[in-house]
Amino acid sequence: MTDETATNARRREIAVEHILFKLIEYVEDRHPGLLDFVEGSLDHLGDPARDGTKDDEAVRAIARRMLDGARRQGMD
Repeated sequence: MTDETATNARRREIAVEHILFKLIEYVEDRHPGLLDFVEGSLDHLGDPARDGTKDDEAVRAIARRMLDGARRQGMD
């Protein structure tokens, strides 16, 4: 992966995470229970890799941290 490709991928990831957090906060504020619902689905979340980098629990841990962050931040 080139430096420019990696930089653009990082920027997209940051932008997508921000938009997703704000969307989650918005919906949770208006319809409490979204975060609990999503958290309850994490057992079905997995890493699609087919090599030695596959780590389902690492993916779930990232999702849990995102949900925890959304719970702490709330609407601002």
